[in-house]
Amino acid sequence: MPFSEDHRGTRSSPGRVVTLIERSFWDTLGEKPTATTPERVYGASYRIPRSRVKEVQDYLDIREINGYSIQYTTFSPSLSSSTPTSHTRPIEKCLVYIGLPSNPQFLGRQSSQDVAEVIARSRGPSGANAEYLFMLEDALMDLGEGSEDDHIKDLAERVRSLMKDGNEKGVRSGDGKDEDSKVKVQAVEDEVDRVRSGE
Repeated sequence: MPFSEDHRGTRSSPGRVVTLIERSFWDTLGEKPTATTPERVYGASYRIPRSRVKEVQDYLDIREINGYSIQYTTFSPSLSSSTPTSHTRPIEKCLVYIGLPSNPQFLGRQSSQDVAEVIARSRGPSGANAEYLFMLEDALMDLGEGSEDDHIKDLAERVRSLMKDGNEKGVRSGDGKDEDSKVKVQAVEDEVDRVRSGE
């Protein structure tokens, strides 16, 4: 797991963001796969019109520069009945930004509770770290059956609990004011809804 000091955290209070890692590295972290450990990673791919590739990649390079490296992988579209048949073949050389273990911002394995406490209190120029987590949880659920991630779901539940209880170590709302914790959770979730609806 990489930390974020440019979008969902700051240099003095870095947030946490998600990354993909290869199974071979995952095995070195000392965490044994469980019955729920997925064999595949679900996600979305986007085809960028040729005329906008440079513009989009320049934007993404800036957005993802702090902690991620460009990698290329094969993307296999879902074989759902709603997928057009012309897009069911694997897409070779799909660009993806990955936080590699060699990156100084890659933190490796941490306890879920420690990560949840950091997420609950961190905020950066792009908003609350909790908002990022809740949006990630929703996006994974929206991908379809089997795409949910137990680790992300567990983190989201822990962060919601911390924000509701208000008695966690150093957890504060985005502006640092002492507000009713239920209102804080609702405000983050309302912000997620606004972002998702395009407002």
